Amino acid sequence: MILSNASIHDALDKGWLRLSPEPSPRFKTPGGPKCPYQTSSVDLRLGPEISYFREGIPAQIDLRKGDFNAMFGPLSETRQLTEEQPFVLKPGKLVLGKTLERVTLPLLPDNWICLAARVEGKSSYARCGLLVHFTAPTIHSEFDGTITLELINLGPLDIALYPNMPICQLIIEQVHGTPFSNLSQFQGQTKPGGR
Repeated sequence: MILSNASIHDALDKGWLRLSPEPSPRFKTPGGPKCPYQTSSVDLRLGPEISYFREGIPAQIDLRKGDFNAMFGPLSETRQLTEEQPFVLKPGKLVLGKTLERVTLPLLPDNWICLAARVEGKSSYARCGLLVHFTAPTIHSEFDGTITLELINLGPLDIALYPNMPICQLIIEQVHGTPFSNLSQFQGQTKPGGR
């Protein structure tokens, strides 16, 4: 079951979902700022740093090794974004970004409500060629951290990436049954490449 915007507010108020900082405003007001709560999702913003594989590295990725953090770290560069200096994503290029908001989907003891989420792109950006992820949209129950975004430009023009811009939408879903704990390698991540 997908939560409505009113149910997302309720989940935030009851601690079943935590978004920090919490997107605001909660409601649309005439002439006010844009409300990030769509009828069945909440918009999340791009955090202030991106990471990407360095150009011209004489290396090959061996996916069988499995530890992405150990592989990506020494082969990557990180760049801070500012309003004055956005990152210009060229056609055909991939970078890793992160959400500004930290997402927490706690497994609460003695609580029959358990939530998971999916991260999805924004259709207006997709129409310009920007993908925010191309696999693994699931944010599992018990996750705590920022969401890594695989940002790729499939369009014909450069795309400027600014910090704090709405970048993706989070769709919250209720999980049937209470899952057992099984933390991922990205638990607690705060960097685009993990950790």
